[in-house]
Amino acid sequence: MGKSRTKRFKRPQFSPTGNCQAEAAAAENGEEDDDGPEAELLEKLQHPTAEVRECACAGLARLVQQKPVLPALARRDAVRRLGPLLLDPSLAVRETAAGALRNFSACGGFEICDDMVTKDVMTPLVALLKECSAGLDSNEMSPQEKKDQSKNSIENIANEAVNVLWNICECSSRAVSIFNKEGCLEIVLKYLSRFSTNVDLAISVAHCLQTVTEDNPELLKSFSATALQVLESAMLCPVSSMEYILLKTLVAGTIWNLKDVIPSKSQAEIINAILKILSEVLEMDAGEIVIQMKEAETQRLKTAAETEEMLKNVNGDDLIEDVEMEEIPHKRKVRRKNFVSDLLPPTDKELRETIAVLTAQQTALEIVVNMCFSEDPSDDEWEELSSSDESDACMENPFSECGGQLLSPLCLSHETHSALTNCFIPQKVFEKTASPNNVALDICSRNPTWKPLIRKMNTIQCRALVCLQSLVSLLDVDHLGGVPALQTLAQHLSQLLFSQPDFAKHDDFLEAISGALRALLQTMASKNISQCMTPDQLMSFCKAGIHSSNIGVRVNVVSILGITGSVLAKEAGTLETLKTTGRFLLEVATKDPSLVVAGEALDALFDVFADGEEAEKASVQIKLLSALKEFQPVFKMKIRKEGRGKYSPDQLCVLDNVKMNLRRFVAYQETVEKRLTS
Repeated sequence: MGKSRTKRFKRPQFSPTGNCQAEAAAAENGEEDDDGPEAELLEKLQHPTAEVRECACAGLARLVQQKPVLPALARRDAVRRLGPLLLDPSLAVRETAAGALRNFSACGGFEICDDMVTKDVMTPLVALLKECSAGLDSNEMSPQEKKDQSKNSIENIANEAVNVLWNICECSSRAVSIFNKEGCLEIVLKYLSRFSTNVDLAISVAHCLQTVTEDNPELLKSFSATALQVLESAMLCPVSSMEYILLKTLVAGTIWNLKDVIPSKSQAEIINAILKILSEVLEMDAGEIVIQMKEAETQRLKTAAETEEMLKNVNGDDLIEDVEMEEIPHKRKVRRKNFVSDLLPPTDKELRETIAVLTAQQTALEIVVNMCFSEDPSDDEWEELSSSDESDACMENPFSECGGQLLSPLCLSHETHSALTNCFIPQKVFEKTASPNNVALDICSRNPTWKPLIRKMNTIQCRALVCLQSLVSLLDVDHLGGVPALQTLAQHLSQLLFSQPDFAKHDDFLEAISGALRALLQTMASKNISQCMTPDQLMSFCKAGIHSSNIGVRVNVVSILGITGSVLAKEAGTLETLKTTGRFLLEVATKDPSLVVAGEALDALFDVFADGEEAEKASVQIKLLSALKEFQPVFKMKIRKEGRGKYSPDQLCVLDNVKMNLRRFVAYQETVEKRLTS
């Protein structure tokens, strides 16, 4: 069924950091206490005292991180109660309410976000964004606002609100429609224009813009020359700190989404600018950065502790308590204490910067994938699906067995292919497919706050493998470095795979590397390039992969066998290998519960046994004809019974095509068997 498709990458779900185990356990057991913590917190949202409302919002922000609690909160109309607090007279309440909704939207996923739109959260949210925008322009502040400004600034509130907007728009097309109609673009671009003074807000806006500009022709019409100039200024910002590297990468992704409205005379220049940024991001050694930044954090904390101890010895142990008092006679102590505090960066400075680099690299790899492939405009989500014949994709939606739409390669110009090569993008992607730095992994594993970075480093490797799949499928062999480069790459993937004895336990890695291997072997076979993996190695890999619960992995496995088997069928002395391959594919075709995988296995059988003397002998010896004749009516019946309920129209079209090819292949095998047995 052809080449595997790549997928667009959605933002990962919120990673809980709170600890509400009792409530979570109760929710899992179906228990709902009317006087539980959620009921009390929701009640306090209406309290006349701002401090109580703020504490209630903060409590809900922590509580929603426990996913089992979300249904109970949804039933209690938490969104409708929190929404009005986005416009609360207190800035502190506004910020914590936005934070609670941010966590609610991040933890809840698609259904919760869509329900939030139904509960009309967008009305107060858009109003808040507009008020924050107006507040940034106003020099007049009330005394209370001035008092709160240091802790609960308008920009901090805007940052929380933009994150809510981003989460909801990522999950709801209705939210994106409201974004378009309410003129939110102008608002968030104003926030982005402040990138030189508030990079955190700018990064949140850039994340949001990258989401809302995907497949949104209505919004694209709203981008004026001034708007494009704001994006260009952010993308070409000369600052090279790690946060700004992330910002520029995200803006580059947004500008790529806008390529259709960029004047043709400027497109080549824009593409080169985007690729330059991606190249610089991918040039960075993430493992070394983790090591260096952790060392910097350790040294900073050590210096801070030594400085604090020195100050205690000089000024007395009561210094910390004294600085909390309103009137302190020893003003010198206060000045010295504040001076030291002002010099110390936030406690998580190095961690935040490291995460920014890792996120930038992941984003850069995803942008390269999106540059290589475009999707059907009617498709809301990038999901996995089965393809038709030789050129379409066939993988599985990670959430269900219903796939999305077909992908087709962009008709990128030769100049763009050359630009990718000139920026060494393929070479840098290849490098990112290597396993994460062992020293960096060890450092992160021994530090709880850094431990989540292990997953991010593994994600970068998987993204690089998916990106590699796209590049190998799209670029000419010369742009990939020629035949020697492909053979080296095949050896690298083989070593990468078999150096991890438990590779079959890691679905993300297995899907990514099987997709990359599939694309590479397909390209090598089409160019008659000798393959470096032995049949025994491939069969070992396929036997492990076929037991994966991930349908995309199983599809890749049978496709790989189809590709290598069709090559072996033309060679002498391959009879036993072809028999083993045929039996394996036949078992998958007849026993796999997914029709997508079964159809791919049948296609692989057609490829392996379509031609060649050894293939003909093998087909007779494994009794392929009788097995397929017996399975043919079963396959038809399964398509008829299961098709409409579990598979998309495109997948059904593909399966119908396989069914037709099965009938033709059976007829062909009948002639082969008659000729060999007569």
